[in-house]
Amino acid sequence: MKNLWKNSIERFGHPKVYCTLFLMLLLITAFFLKQDIFGLICTALIRIGQNSILVLAMVPCIVSGTGPNFALSIGMICGALAGCISIELNMTGMSAFMTAILIAIPISVIAGLIYSIILNRVKGDEMTVGTYMGYSVVSLMCIGWLIIPFKNPEMIWAIGGKGLRSTISLTNRYGKVLDELGNIKIMGQVIPLGTFVFFGLCCCLMWLFLRSKTGAAMVAAGDNPKFAEASGINVDRQRTIGTVLSMVLGAVGILVYGQSYGFIQLYTAPLNMPFLAISAILIGGASIKKASIGNVISGVIIFQSLLAISLPVINGLLPVGSLSEVVRIIVQNGVILYALTKAGGGE
Repeated sequence: MKNLWKNSIERFGHPKVYCTLFLMLLLITAFFLKQDIFGLICTALIRIGQNSILVLAMVPCIVSGTGPNFALSIGMICGALAGCISIELNMTGMSAFMTAILIAIPISVIAGLIYSIILNRVKGDEMTVGTYMGYSVVSLMCIGWLIIPFKNPEMIWAIGGKGLRSTISLTNRYGKVLDELGNIKIMGQVIPLGTFVFFGLCCCLMWLFLRSKTGAAMVAAGDNPKFAEASGINVDRQRTIGTVLSMVLGAVGILVYGQSYGFIQLYTAPLNMPFLAISAILIGGASIKKASIGNVISGVIIFQSLLAISLPVINGLLPVGSLSEVVRIIVQNGVILYALTKAGGGE
């Protein structure tokens, strides 16, 4: 038994093992509390689909050597801006969603290129600089959302007729377009199959890219920059490619998140969302230098399942009224702190 425990820790890392055990304990507790286990699992699946692409966005920046992308909120802002533009163009359904993605890609590429210039000048401090950059751009865009001349009454404030609302409904636009694309209903619960298919497609594309010539050069540059330079690889260029890809996936990810959630959230909403994605991939077994598709899949499943299942279970155990928001903050930030302190899977 001792050897099994030791082998599990060595193979999967402390965060994945401990968080999995905690998740199993929550499910057992939910069973004894006579809660709807299947409903809890379906809620977790919806959250997994919502956040999956945002976690995948961490892979290119980590393997290229810039570390976890703490400025992923910049890519999210690009995606949110593209979503607002598609609404301004009065588009609906899948065409609105795909148009938003097509608009988001060039915007996020430009943002990624500018951000990569900064990262290449502050090597060794990417995570600190990324945090400041993300917070700064989010704060700057709080002004931008007020002065960008959108006219659609669904988005602007009713009083004054200027400035975008903090929350924009997607119900009549492209809300649930992926979730309802080939969804499956089991025991009254809806499984968002379309979102998972889209996530699987993105994972396959990322997997193929990492095995291409450019992807192999990017991995080599992130793993050992000096050896890569000696081999004729332009390390700064590979770091730029990784950063741009991360920003593009962040923009696409927030659009996937929005269509599943049913709203576009602006102003300070993207401020701390990069921490959730970073924690998920670290729990999945990634380190600040190495990450894989497997880390993304396992991490987003464990982390989002913890958040989805822990709230009703802990509320069921408490003798007082609902403390869902307090519990959410404690569990979410506790898991984030643990994941960051154990970055590298116990290395």
